[in-house]
Amino acid sequence: MDDKFKYLKFIVICSFILAFLCPAADIYATENISSGETATEASISNKVSDIKSSEKDNISALYQQYCNRFENIEYKWDISDNGFEIVENQIFPIELSGYGEVAVIPAFEEEYGRLALFFADESGKILYKTEQLETNHRNRGQMEQPNRGIAAISFQDVNGDERMDVVLITSCVNDSGAYAGKSYKVGDVLFQSENEVLFYRDYRISDKINRFGMNKSVEAITAFVRDGYSTEFMYTATTLDELQKNGLQIIEEQCYTRSFAKLGKLLVVPGIYRISDYDVFMIYLVNEQGYIVSGLQPMGDFDNLYALKGINCRDIDGDGLKDIVVLARYSYEGAEGQLMVESDYSIYYQRTGGFSADTEIKSKYQCTDEDTMEALVEKARAYWGWKTEK
Repeated sequence: MDDKFKYLKFIVICSFILAFLCPAADIYATENISSGETATEASISNKVSDIKSSEKDNISALYQQYCNRFENIEYKWDISDNGFEIVENQIFPIELSGYGEVAVIPAFEEEYGRLALFFADESGKILYKTEQLETNHRNRGQMEQPNRGIAAISFQDVNGDERMDVVLITSCVNDSGAYAGKSYKVGDVLFQSENEVLFYRDYRISDKINRFGMNKSVEAITAFVRDGYSTEFMYTATTLDELQKNGLQIIEEQCYTRSFAKLGKLLVVPGIYRISDYDVFMIYLVNEQGYIVSGLQPMGDFDNLYALKGINCRDIDGDGLKDIVVLARYSYEGAEGQLMVESDYSIYYQRTGGFSADTEIKSKYQCTDEDTMEALVEKARAYWGWKTEK
């Protein structure tokens, strides 16, 4: 009996020691098994979390190093010494209140592609510098940014305080994602201040400039910031009446009603809104009650609608539902500032809940100025396996 008691006592003590040494592991296993997660899955999850934490710490360290180099720049000749490449052909003079004429020096950080602006006096001393620009926030949470160059820079009073402000447009190209390899513009405005900060940005203004496509030119940005013209309503309106009250001009000859299966009868409404010297083009599908069911943006990154060649509603992908094909000519500013005109098309496939823009055909076929709507539709249908007359 004593031997059994001693053995039982030994078992209890061993169990207590094990429980004391491994309580966390026991609880962890119990909790994760009850939640359906295996120990292996939990281990992988922890490793992923550790990697993400490590990456975050690494980015923070790199950004701190970058900031230190940026802060070390006190004179013009310090710019290159700290890893920034000056854009020599974009250095311009500007009148600063209380300082007279200073040089605005744009420079790109060589490793990460971030843009900075430096304001230097005649002696080369940096009076003000900033890298807090809209163009440096394209890749959120990353050091590297997609800046490829300065598309335009202008100095003018845009807020009516009789001080020269800076209107800036950069060219960007993403390395990955849906728009990889495609150039786009990012607009920004720096307002001259009367205090020691010298310049400030209003992120709300910069956000609207870029979110609603008013970043195509200095003139468009100025028309928005100084004169109050805005394309915002084109993206936020809910009714056709609201569009017209805000100045949308309907292209009447291409406006008609079509039946779109479960979406019912919809009025196809192509329209333009003029801001500065640019006609911004969109197409709206409006139901019989006057509400906007869908808004299409065939203009993409072009600056201006040059001519609308046609809108066609017919089945393209063979699913029995009417799709929408848009063919037009658009204009944009070339690399040397020259006016460029190009034909382009867009296809929108009807789906149960709306329309989806084509990416497959456009990646394989670019239209020319000689293409007609009929020829374009035939090529698009052939892509989806329709038999052609040929």
